[in-house]
Amino acid sequence: MTPRRPSHGSDAKKPTSRKPPAKKAPPKKRPAPVEAAVSPALDAGDRERLLHGTHHAPHAVLGAHPVPGGVAFRALRPYARSVTVVTKDRRTRLHDDGDGFFSALLPLSEIPPYHLQVAYEAATLEVEDAYRFLPTLGELDLHLIGEGRHEELWKALGAHPTVHQGVAGTRFSVWAPNARGVRLTGTFNFWDGTAYPMRSLGSTGVWELFVPGIGEGELYKFEITRPDGSRTQRADPMARRTEVPPATSSVVTASHHEWNDGEWLAARGHVPAHEAPFSIYEIHLPSWRPGLTYRQLAEQLPAYVSDLGFTHVELMPVAEHPFGGSWGYQVTGFYAPTARLGTPDDFRFLVDALHQAGIGVLMDWVPAHFPRDDWALAHFDGCPVYEHADPLRAAHPDWGTLEFDFGRREVRNFLVANAVYWCEEFHIDGLRVDAVASMLYLDYSREPGQWTPNAHGGRENLDAVAFLQEMNATVYRRVPGVVTIAEESTAWDGVTSPTDSGGLGFGFKWNMGWMHDSLAYLAHDPVHRAHHHHEMTFSMVYAYSENYVLPLSHDEVVHGKRSLVSKMPGDWWQQRANLRAYLAQMWAHPGKQLLFMGQEFAQGAEWSEAHGPDWWLLDPAYGAEADHRGVRDLIRDLNSAYASTPALWQRDTDPSGFQWITGDAATDNVFAHLRLDAGGTPLLSITHLSPVVRPDYRIGVPDSTQAWQEILNTDALHYGGSNVTNGDTLKTEAQSWHGRRASIRLTLPPLATVWLRPV
Repeated sequence: MTPRRPSHGSDAKKPTSRKPPAKKAPPKKRPAPVEAAVSPALDAGDRERLLHGTHHAPHAVLGAHPVPGGVAFRALRPYARSVTVVTKDRRTRLHDDGDGFFSALLPLSEIPPYHLQVAYEAATLEVEDAYRFLPTLGELDLHLIGEGRHEELWKALGAHPTVHQGVAGTRFSVWAPNARGVRLTGTFNFWDGTAYPMRSLGSTGVWELFVPGIGEGELYKFEITRPDGSRTQRADPMARRTEVPPATSSVVTASHHEWNDGEWLAARGHVPAHEAPFSIYEIHLPSWRPGLTYRQLAEQLPAYVSDLGFTHVELMPVAEHPFGGSWGYQVTGFYAPTARLGTPDDFRFLVDALHQAGIGVLMDWVPAHFPRDDWALAHFDGCPVYEHADPLRAAHPDWGTLEFDFGRREVRNFLVANAVYWCEEFHIDGLRVDAVASMLYLDYSREPGQWTPNAHGGRENLDAVAFLQEMNATVYRRVPGVVTIAEESTAWDGVTSPTDSGGLGFGFKWNMGWMHDSLAYLAHDPVHRAHHHHEMTFSMVYAYSENYVLPLSHDEVVHGKRSLVSKMPGDWWQQRANLRAYLAQMWAHPGKQLLFMGQEFAQGAEWSEAHGPDWWLLDPAYGAEADHRGVRDLIRDLNSAYASTPALWQRDTDPSGFQWITGDAATDNVFAHLRLDAGGTPLLSITHLSPVVRPDYRIGVPDSTQAWQEILNTDALHYGGSNVTNGDTLKTEAQSWHGRRASIRLTLPPLATVWLRPV
């Protein structure tokens, strides 16, 4: 009987072990689809924009870029016969795509370090690719530029030799907000900017390019494609060095000067300028000693100024200007010392030498306007950028120039940073701001219908007011010890008041009223002066309304106005006597003093920038001892006595530092006043502007002083005078005079000023 196979039913006995079922194999991964390699050549649109200078992002298409199939290398090298990419382990010649474009696709997973070998007909160059570098400006720089608050703008814009991503070269950047494209041209590319398009950095209007392998001394400009498609080559507004005019290119530069004026800088702010001696010698550097460079001037100028005792020099504009006949007042290179006299470091050397001689350096600064030269700022990128968009607001009616748009934040930033730049980079001690009145008034030199009122219906230029306040506040905050001075000829209130109280914030203001009135008085023959006595006294009505400088500047000795000595009436002796008396009276008047070069030795001719001062007048062979050397000796003695007499400067801005003795002696042409220092110690100044001797002339004095002694007399023989002096001590007498309980008697020399102080 055959046994039955066990049943697998529910009641059947289950096997104790069995083979496990086979596992299901996972599904096989499909290979990723292979992307088709792309052509590395640029498309027609990019090519056209690059060739026509209208590409905003050349770094996005030139250089090396990962693409499907590898890394695409592209170069724009006009005139090249071939371009080869050189990496660590390979050399790949790019395909010539025509019109100067070269490209190739390398089967690489990432961009390797590389450089280019560019073969021209006459040479083969190994160069870094400018289009492989990240931007040189960071987000903070761009934010501050966009806000108009970059106080070190010169460090962000312009041309700067640097090392970027480990490679030496120069970074270039320029603000051109309306440009369709910007390209860099220069000696390094034979002034053909095709291969050097710059990239636009967002909405700031800034264009940037780092160019490896070029450095100091290279000439450059920016080739800007205007909104209408036309092109213009422009000098760099932020250039820190320029070619010698009439050439107009900008020059790549860096400073290597090592300063030696630390002691001067540390001490200059210890005493506020308005409470310290402050006498200024104004100079036009190119004509002071014609032909001298900055470094040659450093050998002569400090010694000359020190010998005369001036505390400061004021340099007529140093910033680059194309026309020498403008004397520097039509600036095109606001960040570059004029190349006529040397390099920027040569100018630093001159400032350093003056500081080491104990002389402060003031500089004329011209933010009111700029010339229309078509290679400079005017319509810089094809549109009004630095000037106002309204032609009536842009055109300066007097000088044929353009006025800055002070309401535009980038323009305001350009100027405020410029003020800081001269003080920080060149150690300038003060800025005398030119033509402030032309900035403050919308109707300045304009007829009705030629100007538009401000938002309040007034004629004040509120944008200019805000600019001047910002400039002054920024300079004083950043550069302790620096002073700003306004050339402002109107009755604008608060020129030297603090900005936080609504003032403009200047340290000083030129006292144009004193200058005009006093020169008008002196022009009269002495017999008629009694009828114009007020012209010499009126300045004391407003002497303490501002902090003043008394200016006898270059403006008063040009254009037919005659030199100072030639303005005086009478014969040659009387002219010099009037001048000497006037200068001593000026040094004793409240306010600081400014005298233009050549007037310190009574030059008879007007100043000419073509030949400068008539130094030959001081030649002993000319017999100048009494005529011209005498006046210069007086200036030296005035400055010496001034510096050693705190009464003449310590309370210049304090009414308690001045007292009239007599301001109404019109018949005698006599003016007498006291100056007092902080402790009350007086100096007595008496000016007599008649050509006669007045013996036994009684002058009221403080009864607390027992005796007085003459310390300066402009009629002294060695100054060229008649030597009518008061050699003995002048005893105080108990006789009331001029409203005082005591008086002295002295001899008044003809056309002279006498200084007395207590014994």
